[in-house]
Amino acid sequence: MIEPFAVSGHREAGSLVLHLVGDVDANAFDPLLGAYAKGTVGTGADEVVLDFTRVGYINSSGIAMIVSLLGRARADHRRVAAYGLSDHYRQIFEITRLSDFIDIRDRPEEGAAEPRPHPS
Repeated sequence: MIEPFAVSGHREAGSLVLHLVGDVDANAFDPLLGAYAKGTVGTGADEVVLDFTRVGYINSSGIAMIVSLLGRARADHRRVAAYGLSDHYRQIFEITRLSDFIDIRDRPEEGAAEPRPHPS
């Protein structure tokens, strides 16, 4: 069953936390990037945390959208972290090397990792 995508966000200790709900596919592009823009403009957030705990499905368009958000965050000098990924999607993030650029966490309360050097 397809679950429509929705996103909400809140500020937490210098981070913007974006709670993703539903299927992350091409339909998620505008809502997610809009929530990123709205939540970071003029806020001084130095990190964006993506909450995947209520995501059931991510397709290749969803991965491309996450890469796009990562590019915007990097251009804005913001770290990106994620938590709540199922074992399957954690493995996908590793295979696609997204985990080289996104701090994958087991719990939302984990502190920010040391900034990662840019992979060569």
